[in-house]
Amino acid sequence: MLWTKTFHIVFVVTWFAGLFYLPRLFVYHAQADDEISLERFKIMERKLYFGISTPSAVLALATGLMLWLHYGFAGTWLVYKLVLVIVLVVYHIWCWKYLLDFKKDRNEKSHVFYRWFNEAPVVLLLAIVALVVLKPI
Repeated sequence: MLWTKTFHIVFVVTWFAGLFYLPRLFVYHAQADDEISLERFKIMERKLYFGISTPSAVLALATGLMLWLHYGFAGTWLVYKLVLVIVLVVYHIWCWKYLLDFKKDRNEKSHVFYRWFNEAPVVLLLAIVALVVLKPI
């Protein structure tokens, strides 16, 4: 199970790396106005989302499920962690919606919106790590 835990941590790290960088790309994409930049951001966003973030998310969720099945119910903190993971999955899907908006040239949000949107995974990461490490409840 230690290898499973190791891979789980690695996949969570890579998932979050993607979720930190993708909205940052949205910021730059929303500011771009030349065709070359717009097309470049579409490619970068697609590769990041489908090549790194989504596979990492699937593998993080799969290894997390394996750990949960092995160790069983660990306490109330785990319920709160799972709720936050569900919120994180919703955020991931929300990123996909914005990715599609940019792909179809339908973005209506400003770069300022995406700067704020970019902060959500930071808050989620802090809360999830605090629950796992401190197990307060």
